[in-house]
Amino acid sequence: MTKNGPVVIVLAAGRGARFRASGGDGSKLQADLHGKPVLDHVLAAVERSGLAHHVVHRAAGDGMADSIAAGVRATATASGWLILPGDLPLISAPSLCRVAQALAQQPVVVPTFEGRRGHPVGFAGECYAALASLSGEAGGAAVVEHYRCEGRALLVPLDDPGILTDIDTLADLQRVHALLAAAT
Repeated sequence: MTKNGPVVIVLAAGRGARFRASGGDGSKLQADLHGKPVLDHVLAAVERSGLAHHVVHRAAGDGMADSIAAGVRATATASGWLILPGDLPLISAPSLCRVAQALAQQPVVVPTFEGRRGHPVGFAGECYAALASLSGEAGGAAVVEHYRCEGRALLVPLDDPGILTDIDTLADLQRVHALLAAAT
């Protein structure tokens, strides 16, 4: 990793209410997936990418935007940020690297798979003030939209369904478990 490069902000402060409502027990990020917690799969991909990272376990509010703001403020000297929810256990390290590299082209980078937008969304350092002041549930959507309207957001097609494959419900966990079992 280059000094002062982008930092992967791993969002792990959510309540996981949909997971519990669907019959899941406890935290979806700590749910067992092939012998280790869901969050550990995400962190392993981040480690393989070689990018610096910061895990947000607690934020002032309950929303995704609160977690983003907390992570960005905690890493204020970074040249940029990749916002990665902690419930994407199939994300690949090369996908993280591609988003990080694309930040050299535009200040906002949104990965896509088969035309659908996924994570991590990348933000350059110039987005600091907007990201650090976020609050609520909407995540960074308003920041992405602002840059998109200015023609300064880049969509990066990736061949990685893991950028879309999140764990929100017990059925999602079972589906991802089956995908991993089929791959081994």
